Amino acid sequence: MIPILDLNQQYAALRDEIHGAIQGVLDSTQFVLGPAVKELEGRVAAYCECRYGVGVASGTDALRLSLAALEVGPGDEVITTPFTFIATGNTISHSGAKPVFVDVELRTYNLDPAAVEAAITPRTKAIVPVHLYGQAAEMDAIMDVAERHRLLVIEDCAQAIGARYKGKRLGSIGHVGCLSFFPSKNLGAYGDAGMVVTNNSVLAEKIDVLRRQGGQKKYYHEVLGFNSRLDTLQAAILNVKLNYLEQWNEGRRTVAHRYNDLLSGLPAVTPYESPDGYHVYHQYTIRSPQRDNLSAYLKKQGVATMIYYPVPLHRQPLYAEMAASHFPNAELAAQEVLSLPIFPELTERDQEFIADSIRGFFDGR
Repeated sequence: MIPILDLNQQYAALRDEIHGAIQGVLDSTQFVLGPAVKELEGRVAAYCECRYGVGVASGTDALRLSLAALEVGPGDEVITTPFTFIATGNTISHSGAKPVFVDVELRTYNLDPAAVEAAITPRTKAIVPVHLYGQAAEMDAIMDVAERHRLLVIEDCAQAIGARYKGKRLGSIGHVGCLSFFPSKNLGAYGDAGMVVTNNSVLAEKIDVLRRQGGQKKYYHEVLGFNSRLDTLQAAILNVKLNYLEQWNEGRRTVAHRYNDLLSGLPAVTPYESPDGYHVYHQYTIRSPQRDNLSAYLKKQGVATMIYYPVPLHRQPLYAEMAASHFPNAELAAQEVLSLPIFPELTERDQEFIADSIRGFFDGR
């Protein structure tokens, strides 16, 4: 079976470096907010072209603490996409605010700026664009809307570390950027991990306080906080892997461009890459009305696929009160998207087999 993602090859190549980094943490016995965390915060912030990075326990917590630091709460509305992982909506709901979903652009699967502006009310406080699959949302238009209406912008960069929009790193454009280091991400830890990046020193300090149970000094707590600290072991692993991120992202782009050539002419929509962006292809996602049959066929051929995401948020049981809402592009995407295997080490031979299998499906072989 050709897997959707193969971390074994990556681990084998870095095994000695990873083991050395882990042993260093074990020898130091500084397991919580140790030196490796501070090092990673500085390096990731610089990589994202931001002044500050604050390591937290997960990408979900990066969103949750950002909302808290920006004082989003009961009575507020936050505009976001329904075509995303549930954490984007969940964290807004946990804040006490109301998620307001608007439709996406079908080419990029990212927020439609015109739909964002149409959804603004006197209660709107923030916008959360999700840079889905590794491609930038239309940030100039989104920031223009936000500035004219005095709204906050929280970039969900969980799938897009290293991606750019008009030359700027994602995460550096809005008020804060939220990163996930879940193991399957382009820069993945060996467990849950996340980070908030920002150019605002006040926000960085607030998030630092919030992750420490709401206090800077031990046993003195100024605000209602969380326990959301990035483990030193994960930071040490990520410090090793960060050295290779640019190489891996370029590898993913090579794989994606090869897919584009191999799948040319088939009745499936291949990914669009905006000329304003630098796509890092966390996923290579095609679209077909025959998605489910194609996925089943590929499984029989020994090719793994995934669907990100089969149920848009407004159709989730959690948001049953929004079920009557209609977002045609998000709904069509949820019915038709299919992600193919993509990782830097994917061989040309395996890609050719995958493409030939897809061609065989459409040819009726």
